[in-house]
Amino acid sequence: MKMMRYLSFVMPLLGTVVASVPAGAAGSLEGAVSRQQTNTTAIMMFFVFVAATLGLTWWAARRTRSAQDFYTAGGGITGFQNGLAIAGDYMSAASFLGIVALVYSSGFDGLIYSVGVLVGWPIILFLIAEPLRNLGKYSFVDVLSCRLREGPIRTFAACSSLTVVAFYLIAQMVGAGQLIQLLFGLDYIVAVLLVGVLMILYVTFGGMLATTWVQIIKAILLLLGASFMAFSVLAQFGFNFNQLFAKAIEIKGSARIMMPGNLVKDPVQTVSLGVALMFGTAGLPHILMRFFTVADQKEARKSVFIATGFIGYFYILTFVIGFGAIILITGNDLYIVRDAAGQITGLRGGGNMAALHLAHAVGGDLFLGFISAVAFATILAVVSGLTLSGATTVSHDIYARLIRKGATDDVREMRVSRMATIGLGVVAVILGIAFETQNIAFMVGLAFAIAASANFPVLILSMFWRGLTTRGAVIGGAIGLATAVILTIIGPGIWVKVFGFPQPLFKWDAPALFSMPVAFVAIWLVSKLDAKSSEGEAAEVFEDQFVRAQVGIGASDAVSH
Repeated sequence: MKMMRYLSFVMPLLGTVVASVPAGAAGSLEGAVSRQQTNTTAIMMFFVFVAATLGLTWWAARRTRSAQDFYTAGGGITGFQNGLAIAGDYMSAASFLGIVALVYSSGFDGLIYSVGVLVGWPIILFLIAEPLRNLGKYSFVDVLSCRLREGPIRTFAACSSLTVVAFYLIAQMVGAGQLIQLLFGLDYIVAVLLVGVLMILYVTFGGMLATTWVQIIKAILLLLGASFMAFSVLAQFGFNFNQLFAKAIEIKGSARIMMPGNLVKDPVQTVSLGVALMFGTAGLPHILMRFFTVADQKEARKSVFIATGFIGYFYILTFVIGFGAIILITGNDLYIVRDAAGQITGLRGGGNMAALHLAHAVGGDLFLGFISAVAFATILAVVSGLTLSGATTVSHDIYARLIRKGATDDVREMRVSRMATIGLGVVAVILGIAFETQNIAFMVGLAFAIAASANFPVLILSMFWRGLTTRGAVIGGAIGLATAVILTIIGPGIWVKVFGFPQPLFKWDAPALFSMPVAFVAIWLVSKLDAKSSEGEAAEVFEDQFVRAQVGIGASDAVSH
């Protein structure tokens, strides 16, 4: 009944939003967005998707009765379903809109994002997934607290997780705001607010079950849509990649688009970005959380295998779609913006909209409507996963375990989680507005760098290094986190582009090549210095945890505190 009351409030609100769109033309938008015709088909498909997912949330809400249901869907998701959901969670707005935009603008260099995020999955498959499932309960923080002192490690891990979630949320909210802005002609701020309201509804009432099924449906639709776009582009060139690339070179007037150095010109930046994308994947809390939704370690391995296949296929498609956009969009006044002198100044809707313009070029208004709805589903699915992960950190790791010392019940914990969801939604909206002009793939790269520098070192050493101590994990991890955040803030992406300073204090956008080794060295050094005072913690407890992680014996009781 509570869910139905909220639906009765939201649907008229959405109707009011539609009524505010001028009939025939979208309003003038500041920045890179200019006037264009309202796409009625896209708007209709958008509302069909919103209505369907709200119905799905209502269905999930009726089946979410306990904290385990809310956080992990009761552990009842199959390996195949979870693999699709992981793919849906991972194939974010940055993947679809951001990487296509990077390939469109920089050619070959856009591939570094596609390849970088994919190569992190073997690490998860062979080192992380099965031990994580055997040791955890609701989140990877539970894994850390199996062996290390609960208070300090949960405090550190909560701060680290929320930092990663915040940076990742920025990219999704920017993509969502620009998409709704393009479809409805709404002001960017209003568009971001609308996304925030829907995100809060999905997570607050549906929990992990609703989030999982939104991610599965979105993954299927996105794979179908991206496949159609890529095959439509290739069909124009007889499925000959050489002809495709030759045409793109002809349009750009230079073979430079097929060479590295257009986007990432510094080798140090290239390596650092690759390190962040590779190891950051294994430190993303919203991805790690998905391994606790399956029944056992076998299904966890199956999840990663299925997800890797779908994700790899999708990233190949983004490269083709990016080059297709170069050929079919460049110079077409339907999709570009010119200044008074007739010079091209950007794309309608902003640089992140290349994929949507290509959808219109190959499939007209109908297919644009479909891809727009899928892109919005992509963003909502990822944002919901991120928000659920952040809410779990607040309600389970901070409130239930640190503040209440376990003396709470499911009702109170779920109430705090829902309050945290609302708070995170407000933060996401504020950050989305503040970072409106940033490329969303770039912003996700920053989240990966922080995850690689803070979460990954502590997680991997807690599972495989006997000598790790609580003080080493907390101090070393905090140093890695602080280093990554500080270098990110004083780098070109924020210090210059957001704060407006003329020169960055740190010359590279991707700090992981520096911050991740700092974290490992700090963890090792502090643990060695602390070894005598934590000898039992480092030896006896490790043996029990290692056996449990590898063979799964007693996995259901892995977190006893």
